[in-house]
Amino acid sequence: MKALRLATGVAVSLLAGTALSAVTDDGLTSMSADEISELNTIIDGPPIPAAPEVISRDENGRATVRAERLDEPLVVDGSLDERVYATVPAMSGFVQQEPLAGEQATEQTDVWVFYDATSVYIAARLWDSHPERIIANEMRRDNRNIESQNASFSVILDTFYDRRNGFLFRTNPLGALWDGQVTDERNVNSDWNTIWYVKSRRFAEGWTLEMSLPFKSLRYRAGSSQIWGINFERRVKWKNERSHLVPIPAAFDRQGLLKLSFAATLVGIETPESSMNLEVKPYLSGSVSTDRTADVPFENEGDADFGFDLKYGVTKGLIFDFTYNTDFAQVEADEAQVNLTRFSLFFPEKREFFLEGQGIFNFGSRDTRAFSFDGPSDMPIMFFSRRIGFDDGTEVPILAGGRLTGRAGAYSLGSLNITTDDVGLGSVPQTNYSVVRVKRDILARSNIGVIGTYRDKNLDGTGGNGLFGVDGNFTFFDNLNLNSYYATTETPGLDEGDTSYRAAAKYDADLYGFDAEHLLVDADFNPETGFMRRRDFRKTRVGARYSIRPRSIAAIRKLDFEGRFTRYDRVTGSELETQIFELESRIRFESGDFGNVTYNHNLEALFEEFEITDGIVIPPGSYTFDRVRASMWFGGHRRISAWVAAEVGGFFGGTRTEVSYRGRVEVTPQFSIEPDLTVNWIDLPQGSFQTNLIRIRGTYSLSPRSFVGALVQYNSEANTFTTNFRLRWEYRPGSDVFVVYSDGRDTLSGASPALENRSLVIKVTRLFRF
Repeated sequence: MKALRLATGVAVSLLAGTALSAVTDDGLTSMSADEISELNTIIDGPPIPAAPEVISRDENGRATVRAERLDEPLVVDGSLDERVYATVPAMSGFVQQEPLAGEQATEQTDVWVFYDATSVYIAARLWDSHPERIIANEMRRDNRNIESQNASFSVILDTFYDRRNGFLFRTNPLGALWDGQVTDERNVNSDWNTIWYVKSRRFAEGWTLEMSLPFKSLRYRAGSSQIWGINFERRVKWKNERSHLVPIPAAFDRQGLLKLSFAATLVGIETPESSMNLEVKPYLSGSVSTDRTADVPFENEGDADFGFDLKYGVTKGLIFDFTYNTDFAQVEADEAQVNLTRFSLFFPEKREFFLEGQGIFNFGSRDTRAFSFDGPSDMPIMFFSRRIGFDDGTEVPILAGGRLTGRAGAYSLGSLNITTDDVGLGSVPQTNYSVVRVKRDILARSNIGVIGTYRDKNLDGTGGNGLFGVDGNFTFFDNLNLNSYYATTETPGLDEGDTSYRAAAKYDADLYGFDAEHLLVDADFNPETGFMRRRDFRKTRVGARYSIRPRSIAAIRKLDFEGRFTRYDRVTGSELETQIFELESRIRFESGDFGNVTYNHNLEALFEEFEITDGIVIPPGSYTFDRVRASMWFGGHRRISAWVAAEVGGFFGGTRTEVSYRGRVEVTPQFSIEPDLTVNWIDLPQGSFQTNLIRIRGTYSLSPRSFVGALVQYNSEANTFTTNFRLRWEYRPGSDVFVVYSDGRDTLSGASPALENRSLVIKVTRLFRF
């Protein structure tokens, strides 16, 4: 099976669009027997099902499915009462990934795929033996609880049939919307949004749904007749079961749906004739703001503005975006963080203009997610769009810019050119940013690529800053991944060591796994259009994991035992800087709860003093200490859920104790409160101090497309108290009204925090599609 997947994957990725269009341009129903036979040689799966059947399977469970054409649009109301549901057979026979990989799903799922001249339709009837136990408590668009803590249904479409990239759509019994772009079978950009429609309904024995995915919202190869990859995922949260249309190995865990090399093949889709494929989205905004910390303080100053974004389909697979006088007032405030390290904090990109095709710019397997179970990544991000339009925390206006992203044959292409305005009487000069990224698919699930970035004004004003890099990402068999890159930068005055490279290998099976990495970042490596957490280090890391599924203990699904060794040496001087030996055990319960215990033995060498907080400086020296951390997650399928953690141990010659709590209280399925608390008690020879980070988020969802949210944050280290209030009303798909209020206060001013800044913004957007 693995050899067949590799061979067919190579054929599909190399034949590209020309081979597919050569087979037929008249639709599947008009194909001759010879044409169907030729098409079957291209398909990575069993032969096309013979009518009236809509699915065929082989002995390994792989599937080929056929979409049925509709003569008139489907009414998307979730009711499944149209005649077509009685005349077209459903696809069923879902296969478990969890808890019993390869077994038939315990709850039946029936799925249909239709299309017409404008859209692809996905419909499903999800039977449930205990419908009163169905969990549905999240309606916020793109919230991760839709996937992880609710009953849900998902579809992923590999519209280029490259077996590695796709579009993912997810919903739950409340009709919530979750969409994202998948890159290289692992990176998911869930901040990407497009225009689509979904409705869900309950019935006596489960729930039903209907989705409409307009062709204009998708990217695909040229030509009328299409071959796509497709897979579905169903999560029955009350029994913690996950199943798919085709078998997915348990080792892939929650990323199983992303593994498009295992997906079924979808045939029969005929896309509409060429159209303009143009979107224009103007905005109008008005604001009133106060800033008492500015060089020239002001109070209640009014402003009004306008601008627009434009999106044009150069081809079916390549999209050009243009922005003029870009405004990001509606973007949600960053979540505050406490930094007790000497390294930089990472905040994710949330601005809409930069989100489509974001994964194309990922380099060397490094993505730009804010959260990872493995902790902060030390690998540099060669291009990080958040560096455009921000300078040391200050927003810098974007004058205009353009992006070209998408696919052409076996190539993924991304290019960008943006100019930002000058700010503060020239303290931040007008700057132009350019990026070019090209990736070439090779083999079945691998790629090689290059990246180049340039900004014409570097941070210290001495000239420009450029970067060039090459990378390779290789996947073999089902579980072996190899990644490598080499990159160099050019900055005036920095030429002693301006390179970075990495080689990494990871084998991740269900029973056991291992990983190894070697990463170097020179002292003068300086990607000023990217992001680096730390510099001047050589990192060597090895790890191994062993897992068991104790069938004799009904409450426990899986146990993991893992050991890791990580060493950092300075490139300049080759001196040991950090060494960590770590042991971790994890337990996953059948209920969906999980916990872990971690032991760390740390060696830290400081080569210069480190001011950890105001007035407390840790002197240079070598420090050895041990730490133990325990955490437990009580799943979000409960009305009251929580993640709690405690960590104790040594810390740079003293001690540090940390207690963390992040919870969610479901008041109603539409209204939730999410408290978050982290407290650190640090006792050092140089002094003692305490940090407090308190965050409370409240959200009321009026509908899947509208919500009111409030975020209140207190950070004792930054001495700030901030509030952010957002109302979003998507009055029609793609068109919004935003009302955003925010303020920041200084907690050092006395009993009542003094106002530093405040703003009220109203913004209206309108999407026009041609």
